[in-house]
Amino acid sequence: MTITPSAGPSPSPAPAAPFPGGGAGYGDAPAAPLGVFEALESEVRSYCRGWPVVFDRAQGARLTDEDGHTYLDFFAGAGSLNYGHNNPVLKRALLDYLERDGITHGLDMATTAKRAFLETFHELVLRPRDLPYKVMFPGPTGTNAVEAALKLARKVKGREAIVSFTNAFHGMSLGSLAVTGNAFKRAGAGVPLVHGTPMPFDNYLDGRVPDFLWFERLLEDSGSGLNHPAAVIVETVQGEGGINVARPEWLRALADLCRRRDMLLIVDDIQMGCGRTGAFFSFEEAGITPDIVTVSKSISGYGLPMSLCLFRPELDVWGPGEHNGTFRGNNPAFVTATAALGTYWADGGMERQTRARGEQVEQALLTICDENSADGARYRGRGLVWGLEFTEKERASRICARAFELGLLVETSGPESEVVKLLPPLTITPEELDEGLRALARAVRETAARPA
Repeated sequence: MTITPSAGPSPSPAPAAPFPGGGAGYGDAPAAPLGVFEALESEVRSYCRGWPVVFDRAQGARLTDEDGHTYLDFFAGAGSLNYGHNNPVLKRALLDYLERDGITHGLDMATTAKRAFLETFHELVLRPRDLPYKVMFPGPTGTNAVEAALKLARKVKGREAIVSFTNAFHGMSLGSLAVTGNAFKRAGAGVPLVHGTPMPFDNYLDGRVPDFLWFERLLEDSGSGLNHPAAVIVETVQGEGGINVARPEWLRALADLCRRRDMLLIVDDIQMGCGRTGAFFSFEEAGITPDIVTVSKSISGYGLPMSLCLFRPELDVWGPGEHNGTFRGNNPAFVTATAALGTYWADGGMERQTRARGEQVEQALLTICDENSADGARYRGRGLVWGLEFTEKERASRICARAFELGLLVETSGPESEVVKLLPPLTITPEELDEGLRALARAVRETAARPA
C-alpha cells in the first residue's frame, strides 16, 4: 500500500540555475536580494550556505525557489517533515482548526487539541506497543526534551553523572552539549561542559573489544574516577554522528547493563523516531523498553515546533511547574500531530512502506558502492535514513554541492562532514525516490577524483 495523500501532480523538476540575486517575492511585494541575508542575518546560518537560493514554496517531496526552479528534498527539514511539505491532510486539519479560532497558545492549560492528541497518541502508539509512559510537554524543540530527560534522571536517582556515547548528538543547549560528542559543537558552549562521560558506541572499536567491557570495568572499580551515573543516553542510529547504526543485540545488552547497575536508560528518538527507521520508535526492533524517551522533529508532522519527554509512571516525580516553558503548549502542533497519527499509524501500512522504500535506497547505494569500490565507498542505514561514505572525507561535501546543482537537496553528517546523509520524506513515491537516487549516482560519478 502506498501511503501518499493525493495532492495533485508535483511540479516537474528543473535544472538549478546560477545562484540568483533576487526575484519575485510574496504577492506584489518586491523581493529582497540575497544580500539582505548577508547584511542582517547572523553568520551562524548554515544550511543556506550550501543551498544559496531563496525558497518560496514546497509540497510533498519538492521545494521551489522564487525563480521557479524545483528541488527534490532528501533532507526533510532534518527529519522534521517525515510526511512531506504541506501534507494536504495535515494542512486541512490545521486550517480548519485556525478558521474556527481554536486555541493557538495555551501554556500547559487543558485544551481540546491537547486532549485529542493525548487520546490518539495513547490509542495508536503507546497502547499497541504496551508502553506505559507518561507524557510531558517540555518545550518546543528536541534539546528541550533532552534537558528535561537529564534533569528528571538526576532528580530521580539523586546523582549527577550521565553517560553518553562517542559521536552522539543530543542538542545545542548546555546540558545536551555535555552529552554530545562533536568537538566543534561542544566548543561553542564557551564554558566547561560537565557531568557527562562518553563511552564507545557500537563498533567504535571495530569489534576488537567486547561490548561494554570498559564501561563495566569502570562501574565496578571504585578507583576508576567514574561517579555512578544516573542515566545513559543513546541514539539507536546516530544521525548527526554519521549514520552509525547500533545492532539490536548491542542495545539489548545496554538495557540489561542499565538494569543491573541501577542506571536509567534514555533513548533519544528525536530524529529517528516517528517512523524514520520503520517502526514508530526506533528501539522497537531491539525489543527494549527505555525508561525515558525523547521525541521531537516529526511528532507534529507538519514542521511545527513540538517535543515530548516520555517516561515510566514511577519516574513522574515532578512538582507542579518544576520544569516549564512558555511554548510547551503548541496547540496547532497538537492538531497536526493528531492528524498525522490518525492518517499514518492506525495500521501497519506506514511501517511496511518505509521498509520497502528503504530496500529501494539500499539497492541503489549498493550499486553506487560497487561502482566506486576503488574509492572505498560504503553505506549504512535503516528504514529511510542512510549514509554514504568514501575514503576521501572531502568527497561528501562535493557530492552534496553537485547534487544541489542537479536539483537534489542532501546534507553531510559525521564529525568531519564525511558522510552523505539521505533523509527523504517517508511519503515519497517510488518514482521520486528513484529520481533522487539517480541524481545522487550522477553526483557521485561527477565528483570522482581525476587521475593525475
